[in-house]
Amino acid sequence: MTLLQLRYVIEVARSRSISKAAQNLFISQPSLSNALKELEKEVGITIFSRTNKGIAITQEGSEFLRYARQVVEQAELLENRYANKQLPKQHFSVSAQHYSFAVSAFVRLLEDYDPEEYEFMLRETKTYEIIDDVQKLRSEIGILYVNEFNEKVIYKFLREGNLLFHKLFEAKPHVFVSNRNPLVEQEYVTLEDLVPYPYLSFEQGDYNSFYFSEEILSTLTRPKNIKVSDRATLFNLLIGLNGYTISTGVISHELNNDIVAIPLMLDERINVGYITHKNVPIGQLANTYIQYLKETIAEDQS
Repeated sequence: MTLLQLRYVIEVARSRSISKAAQNLFISQPSLSNALKELEKEVGITIFSRTNKGIAITQEGSEFLRYARQVVEQAELLENRYANKQLPKQHFSVSAQHYSFAVSAFVRLLEDYDPEEYEFMLRETKTYEIIDDVQKLRSEIGILYVNEFNEKVIYKFLREGNLLFHKLFEAKPHVFVSNRNPLVEQEYVTLEDLVPYPYLSFEQGDYNSFYFSEEILSTLTRPKNIKVSDRATLFNLLIGLNGYTISTGVISHELNNDIVAIPLMLDERINVGYITHKNVPIGQLANTYIQYLKETIAEDQS
């Protein structure tokens, strides 16, 4: 077993494709495939399962990757310490539902973290893809919510992916509307109050199940419905069409000063949290980001 082989494994896991990994590593695909087969034979496990749709990391492979990353990271630190005196480029990735506090915490992480080189990624995406990103190690952290309606389905997918849910906070339902919407004059709103207004929600692509919706009450029938794919569009439509969406009520006023959260009279609870891979410990940057998440949420709730 060599460091080069470990680097090969890590790149294949990151690329999710042997051909793409070979291009990134500047070697031929057959050479990379042979190197992987030799490594798997040496350690006595199957790291990647090969299918017609590509490759997938096995459970044994996930555990192996955890150790491989640690070895390679330590080797890079050693090499840089005694070679060019520079620290290696830092990587961090998070996938999230469309929460402004996730963006605020990410901004704070970048403001406080100032190396010469880094590669960070914040991916606001669909619920299923968040779970898939963390399971396949594209992201260290995923941010989503569970409630009484969707928790059985979401937890089933988490268990199957060897993922853990860590609760950040519990929220009561709120509606987000423009500060020019007539509803802002009310102390709270009911479902009946919302009927005349367009309902905005995030589309979920191929997994457009009610259980993967980012909004609670996804099974309700509404006369006016608009689905969008990004938060900026949703907020623009809230303002331009006097629409509404249902969320946690936690909103960054620094990033969204035209949007108001109004309590929704409903006996529901929303548990927002982050997911991690059970077999892969998160790094220091991820731990710092989680702390900033908690601080940002506390500030936005106050």
